[in-house]
Amino acid sequence: MKATRYVYSGALIAALLVSVGLGLPVAADNGQSQVAPKFRVVPDWPKALPNGWVTGEVAGTCVDGQDHVFIVNRRNLTAKELRVGQPSPAIIEFDPNGNVVNSATPAVLPDGLHGCFVDYQNNVWVGGNGDAIVQKYSHNLSALLLQIGEKGHFDSTDGTAAGTPLNSSHTLLNRPADIAVDPSNGDVYIADGYGNHRLVVFDKNGSFLRQWGEAATVAEANAGVGGKFLAQVHGVNLGRDGLVYVNDRKGDRIQVFDKLGQFQRNIWIKKGVGINNPASIGTAWDMAFSPDRDQTFIYNTDGEQEILWTLARESGQLLTGMGQPGHMAGEFTFLHTVASDSKGNLYTGETIDGRRVQKFKDVGHQP
Repeated sequence: MKATRYVYSGALIAALLVSVGLGLPVAADNGQSQVAPKFRVVPDWPKALPNGWVTGEVAGTCVDGQDHVFIVNRRNLTAKELRVGQPSPAIIEFDPNGNVVNSATPAVLPDGLHGCFVDYQNNVWVGGNGDAIVQKYSHNLSALLLQIGEKGHFDSTDGTAAGTPLNSSHTLLNRPADIAVDPSNGDVYIADGYGNHRLVVFDKNGSFLRQWGEAATVAEANAGVGGKFLAQVHGVNLGRDGLVYVNDRKGDRIQVFDKLGQFQRNIWIKKGVGINNPASIGTAWDMAFSPDRDQTFIYNTDGEQEILWTLARESGQLLTGMGQPGHMAGEFTFLHTVASDSKGNLYTGETIDGRRVQKFKDVGHQP
C-alpha cells in the first residue's frame, strides 16, 4: 500500500505538470514541437515597502527600457490597514532587484486606476476604468505631458458614467482600461472598454485618428465575430508583426487586427469559460509578448481561473499554464495584468482580494 501511493499514470503526471506551469511541449501548426519557457516565482520580490506603505489593488504593471517595473495601485486600503499602515503612492517604480527607486501620487489621477504602459521614449502612461482619462507622465513622474479625455466627462448620453455609452466621441473616453503606443509614429491605442466597446487611436498630440469595435452578443462572441467585444475591451498590445492584439476579456479571446482595424484572427483562451457562463468574468484579461525578436510567446492573464497561460503567438495554440487560486507565492487572486522584461521575466498584478505584484523568473525552456 505504501509503495503504490507514489505510482501515477503518465496522463496524471502531465496534468499535474500543466497545473503548476511546468507543462509539456505541444505540437505547433508547422508540425514542430513548440517549447514553452518555464518560470519560478521569486518570493522575496519586491523588497519590503518603506514607510509603512500598503498597496491597494494593483491594477497595472509595466516595464521600462532599463527593466525597471512600474505598478499602479488604487490606494484603497481596508480599515485595518489604515490603522497600522498608510497608502503607498499610486505609482511605484522598482529596480530589477525589487527596490523602490521612485514613486508618486500626481495631483490629478484617473479614478479607478487601470492600465500602465511605458512607451519607446520611457514616458509612463496610466488610465482609469472609474474615470474618463488617459494620462502620459515623464519617466520620473514629475510632469504630466498629455491627457486624453476630460476628467469626469464621459462619452455617454448624459456625460456621466451612468449614461448610455455612445462609443463615438473624438475627444471623450468612457472608462478606459489599457494603453499602447506605436514606437514608429507615437500613435496612442486605447482600450476604451468598460463603458464603451471600442479600440480608439489618437496621434502623439492627442488628436483623434480612428476607432473600431462595438458590443457583441453571446452568439456573436461564440461565433468569433471580429471587432465585437462581449464585455470589457480590457487590454491592448502592439506586436512587432505590425498587428494590434486586443483582449476581449469576457469573450475568452484575444482579437488580432491590423493598425487600421481590419480583423485578422482570434486567439482563444479556453473558449466558452466566460462566454457561456453569466457568472464568469472571462479568461482573456491582459497579455504580454516574450522579448525575443519574433515574440514567439504570448502570456495571458486569466482572472477567472487564476492561471497565467503561455500561448504560441503565430499558431495561437495554448501551450501551458501556471498558477491556481490562492494567496501563497505563485498563486493568484484576481490575476489582472502581466508585463515582461528584456530577460523574459514576468510581473503580474492582482486586484480586489489579491492586491499585490509578483515576479516570475524565466529559468530556461522545457526540454
